[in-house]
Amino acid sequence: MTMINDDLFGRLEYKNNFWRGKTTIRMFDLEKEILLSVDAHENADFSNVQREAFLNFIQDMKNVINEAEEQVYDYYSENYEEYREMLGNKSEADNFAPKIDSISDLKRLVKPTELIVRRVRKNGKRRLGLLCDVSWDNENGLGIKIEDEIVEEVGYQDIVL
Repeated sequence: MTMINDDLFGRLEYKNNFWRGKTTIRMFDLEKEILLSVDAHENADFSNVQREAFLNFIQDMKNVINEAEEQVYDYYSENYEEYREMLGNKSEADNFAPKIDSISDLKRLVKPTELIVRRVRKNGKRRLGLLCDVSWDNENGLGIKIEDEIVEEVGYQDIVL
């Protein structure tokens, strides 16, 4: 079991090609400790771009998370009827994929679980992925793809994995 205490990322343990630790975010007006996964080799060769991605996210979390919440709301609003149909039973649909009227209604449907600091690609962008469990899709969950502190896409978790 390889462990380090990084100045920026904190206490991390190497597991399955990721350095894993904890971080705290505030989403839907709830503060939550989630898993932090930094994509790097066992020698902890974190790049400056990965460090910048995480630091910029922490410093601008309020704005990035506000944008993420808006895009999750838009995504849900566009897709929830389809999820309701898949659930079939009206009371189940009302429970797991209800009609909602505001972003704050998402707090009981969407639970952030993990922030992934991705490796740098050739384009040099700072890449993060925020994974969430969602009431309407236990299998695929929700992924929020963030590049250079801008929410680029919201969809199934595989967009950031």
